[in-house]
Amino acid sequence: MKIIWNVCVFLLALTGICQKGHGQDRDLDVYPYWSYYSDVSNVLYETLCETAFDQLAERTEKINGLTSEEDWKKRQAEVKETLIDILGPFPERTPLNPVVTGTVERDGIIVEKLYFESRPGYYVTSIFSYPAGAEEPLPAILFCSGHAETGFRSEAYQHMIFNYVKKGFAVLAIDPIGQGERIRYLDSEGKPRMGPTREHSYPGSQSFLAGISPATYFVWDGIRAVDYLLTRDEVDPERLGITGRSGGGTQTAYIAALDDRLVAAAPECYITTFDKLLKSRGPQDAEQNMMKGIARGIDMADYIEVRAPRPTLIVSTTRDIFSIQGVRDVFDEAARAYEALGAPHHLEKVEDDAGHSSTLQNREATYAFFQKHLNAPGNPRDEEVPVFEAEELWVSSSGNAFTQWGGEDIFSLTKADMTDRKKPQGALPEEKLRETLTELSGYRPAQSTDVVFSGRTRYDGYSVEKYLLQGSGDYYLPVIRMKPDGGAAGTIIFLDEEGKNAAGREDGWADHWLANGYSVLLADLSGMGEIGGGYSGGDARIDDVPLNIWYAGILTGRSIAAIHAEEINRIRTFVRQSEKGRVTIVARGGVSMDLLHAAFFESGDEKLVFGDPLWSYQSVLDDREYDVRHLMSAIPGGIQYYDLEDLYRFLGENKYLVINPVDGQSRVYDGIGHSRVFYMDEEATLELIDQFLKK
Repeated sequence: MKIIWNVCVFLLALTGICQKGHGQDRDLDVYPYWSYYSDVSNVLYETLCETAFDQLAERTEKINGLTSEEDWKKRQAEVKETLIDILGPFPERTPLNPVVTGTVERDGIIVEKLYFESRPGYYVTSIFSYPAGAEEPLPAILFCSGHAETGFRSEAYQHMIFNYVKKGFAVLAIDPIGQGERIRYLDSEGKPRMGPTREHSYPGSQSFLAGISPATYFVWDGIRAVDYLLTRDEVDPERLGITGRSGGGTQTAYIAALDDRLVAAAPECYITTFDKLLKSRGPQDAEQNMMKGIARGIDMADYIEVRAPRPTLIVSTTRDIFSIQGVRDVFDEAARAYEALGAPHHLEKVEDDAGHSSTLQNREATYAFFQKHLNAPGNPRDEEVPVFEAEELWVSSSGNAFTQWGGEDIFSLTKADMTDRKKPQGALPEEKLRETLTELSGYRPAQSTDVVFSGRTRYDGYSVEKYLLQGSGDYYLPVIRMKPDGGAAGTIIFLDEEGKNAAGREDGWADHWLANGYSVLLADLSGMGEIGGGYSGGDARIDDVPLNIWYAGILTGRSIAAIHAEEINRIRTFVRQSEKGRVTIVARGGVSMDLLHAAFFESGDEKLVFGDPLWSYQSVLDDREYDVRHLMSAIPGGIQYYDLEDLYRFLGENKYLVINPVDGQSRVYDGIGHSRVFYMDEEATLELIDQFLKK
């Protein structure tokens, strides 16, 4: 064999006419030939962003048409209704059952450590601080912490909280879920194992799968925190404010937009515009995204405008992770609303030259803002205040509410809330379900498909043809067609979640089918292979899965599942138009769910093989420790209407095989009593597929 190889190399060097054989550096990349396309690794995210930019342009056109007070009031009502619809329905107000577990006092500051239940068994750990000796009802601030693991106990947040107290304010500071004493995901030693953003995104993504914006749980905590403030005799109910930085700025913007009892609001280091966010950092962790928020006409300026004419201060820095140009754009737009509603001076902005932080200038501007608008005159100078050790501010004795009291978390609430929201009508008929999922997923049937032939290489017994096939946006799918010499018995489209190079590995399934006389077509879907791996933004990459791209689809209502289904159906059309004979589509891994959706959206006469597919979305929702890879091929909210296993009944009994289905943790899903489901090793799988091809 070595002698033959050396002779071939020698002849190739002399004459250039030796054909390539099996095992000889088979090149399956298409894009290197096309130098114009220098960066195609990010096409999936860019396609989702283009949808967002179109939707935001429609919103801008509407905003530009608002000229009068009546116009802006109508817009405010629409925005409020939309936000409530996206986040709701909120649960009923149940007893808060507050419990004060301890009190500490230092330097004239009294700190009560407490928890309350924003929902039954859903414990919100908090501190209520106020100046010692206060004799009259005080203005109060609801303080929302950003993504610090310790929550409000971080030194930076304590500094701001106790400065407010020194200036005569009462302050209620709450732990967001996943932070402080509300950290849910612990290692074997009881230590946090995820970090705050992942604590939000991991269970929050299950909420999206169920059709619930995880922001709902953060907002409701804030609304109930205001309820608690109003139970305190120390608090003046007419002088309430809210502030917070980063993730706390997100909470501030949401809560202030929806709770009219908050007179003044100062979101810090969060507000920007979605177009600037998508072009810079990308979508952030789960609660900072709303189900179809952009698709339904919401931009961050709406969180400010819906409050007009109530006082709002946008606190920003010029080198923040949230674009300062976006801050300025929001301010300029919102200023029109405040002007139209007769309170131009109630909208303010402060910016400092710094990164993502609370600067001295911005802190003092924020103190002054609340002193002015909550009628608490005084000196806004930032001063030294006591800082407690984190343990001193623990509400529980263990430092963790879940180990102390158990109770609910986002995971358990999502399961309960999904049960309440799931449509009661039972299984939908095929056409109704297709109509529903088309709207929910953003699926768009192809009108035409451009094909660019990109060369052919002859190998021993077969040839490899390369194509660019138009995708579902301004990009092309790299496609490989491997054709046996002398004609083909049929065509196999072979898709692998790791891309066409994995599907076409030498001496693998593709070569086996070639040897048996089949033409084999391989392709990279967007986000895979040659056209994947380019996205580096966001902060919700879990197990190397870029959930932030999935969030971009959630914001726009254009799911990745729909885009991949469109791409697969374009490939099917290409094969129908260029090949004769029977077509079989084999998918392996996560792309199996994409194939299932593609076949449901557009039925055909191909035989289908689903290898290692997720069998049920419900299994993802049922497992606290699920595999995040399954989300990328999921239609957010779809489980309210169907589960994956439901789609198989529309395929036709003898048209498909399901091999080694898995559950939410990617374990083999045993015990499925279905005639088309098989469990076997790789060798037996290939034999089964061979038999299936011949029927």
